[in-house]
Amino acid sequence: MSHEVLEKNIGLMAILIILVISVGGLVEIVPLFFLKETTEPAPGVQKYDALAIEGRDVYVREGCYNCHSQMIRPFRAETERYGHYSVAGESVYDHPFQWGSKRTGPDLARVGGRYSDDWQLAHLYNPRDVVPESNMPAYPWLFDATLDGEDTGAKMRALNLASKATCPKCELYSEEEMTAAKDAVAGKTEAQAIVHYMQGLGLASKQW
Repeated sequence: MSHEVLEKNIGLMAILIILVISVGGLVEIVPLFFLKETTEPAPGVQKYDALAIEGRDVYVREGCYNCHSQMIRPFRAETERYGHYSVAGESVYDHPFQWGSKRTGPDLARVGGRYSDDWQLAHLYNPRDVVPESNMPAYPWLFDATLDGEDTGAKMRALNLASKATCPKCELYSEEEMTAAKDAVAGKTEAQAIVHYMQGLGLASKQW
């Protein structure tokens, strides 16, 4: 088939493009569903507890991923600043994942334990109190919004369904955990929840 015939037949070209993309996608993506590195938790990675689930939802709702990635590339410049590069097994409990590529602010994949809870809370309330040059907006309303935990158990149940489909060996939430979830988060502020979530990010990588 000459290039002239192909280039003049838009329908045929579209079909061939779709075919090439489909085959390439199958070759690249399908094997990942059968690799332990992508379908099982990395060493030390654990499911989120009730408060971390709520904190992660606040993180997503407030659009933190628009300025902060959670994926460290395997380059020296990245690993020296942020720590061990990210691996797929870290994200098996993330639905959806928070990898991202925008870094108006620093990557948060290894932020857990880097600062105290008090520092993180102060940073949320007014970032410039602790980082004078910061251009991050303040989030004072997170300190007034209180969680009631009414939906936390249902969120755990939904995460169980997602884990069954993508990570057969992931630890699921028990009925007891789902029942106790409301009491575990009720009365906590959204600020406390998001800090709790961030303080758990990357802790497992310290074992590698």
